Amino acid sequence: MSVAVPDQGQGPGEAPGSGAGKGKGRAAPHVPGRTLRARRRRPAVLAMAVALIAAGGLGGAVLYNSTGQRVAVLALARDIPWGQVITDDDLVVARIAGDPALRPLSATERDKAVGMRAATDLKRGAMLTRGDVAQTLAVQPGQIVVGVSAKHSQLPATRLQPGLQIVVVYTPDNTKADSMPATVITVGRVDTDGSQVIDVAVGAADGPRLAQWVAGGRIQVLLAPRAAAAGGATGTAGAGTGGSAAPAAPATGTASGAATAPVPPTGAGGA
Repeated sequence: MSVAVPDQGQGPGEAPGSGAGKGKGRAAPHVPGRTLRARRRRPAVLAMAVALIAAGGLGGAVLYNSTGQRVAVLALARDIPWGQVITDDDLVVARIAGDPALRPLSATERDKAVGMRAATDLKRGAMLTRGDVAQTLAVQPGQIVVGVSAKHSQLPATRLQPGLQIVVVYTPDNTKADSMPATVITVGRVDTDGSQVIDVAVGAADGPRLAQWVAGGRIQVLLAPRAAAAGGATGTAGAGTGGSAAPAAPATGTASGAATAPVPPTGAGGA
């Protein structure tokens, strides 16, 4: 009968042949620490973050499309009076929701808008449309444009602008003064001698007479009353059909008289 002899290095309670007692320096199985387990979970966290970002972007895109597509259009950075040339500084780019009912100029048409003239009084913050600009100011049928050269002492202190209604007064030495309503078309630059050329529109029949006044140098430019400005414009156009401006009395009577009852000039014959 054989008897199992335990190994000399085997301790009590150890299975034979386990070799647990062989070599005290043998390491136990390695268990991953918390840091390694956290690192293994990090890709999952990143994937979840990417999914959330994608969901947020998709929601933003849906909200953007639901509120309407934004388009870049031209808007006004400042007030622009009728007839003034539009500069690049007068324009800004605004983004609005696209609407077929709105027809503003696109931001890509900025170069085309610069250099055009305001066809009406433009207000700051408004969108710029095609009807707001014009290549040149329209001269009414039956009118003619005359260049009026005047010194600063012959002009009002208020800066003249295209579209303003004025009254040109002729002041000869030995005859009674005469006057003529006109509309400012273009305002030239001031020369070194202080003179300035202003293009004005008057009736075609009054153009030669106004040119004679300007050549004589005996003129004075007045601002027409605002209340009678529209009437003065009507009278100017009517003068092109054969009428003339009324004799100068007070400025108000001059403008209104030219609009309602033109009479032959009193001092033009000697001009």
